[in-house]
Amino acid sequence: MTEITLKIDGMSCQHCVMSVKKAIDGVEGVNTSDIALGTAKVVYDDTKTNRDTIANAVKNAGYKING
Repeated sequence: MTEITLKIDGMSCQHCVMSVKKAIDGVEGVNTSDIALGTAKVVYDDTKTNRDTIANAVKNAGYKING
């Protein structure tokens, strides 16, 4: 398992938090995610997914990865 922390721009409320959580949890291989305003801590199986796939899920939900 691999753990990453993403900094996310554009989140301003609990609805944003839930949208990002839903997007990340929908990625195959994601084991757990802890989402707060501006950050996402994600544990995933690196044989099934990677940081770029998770970041793209966040972008597709309408938010920007910072860094």
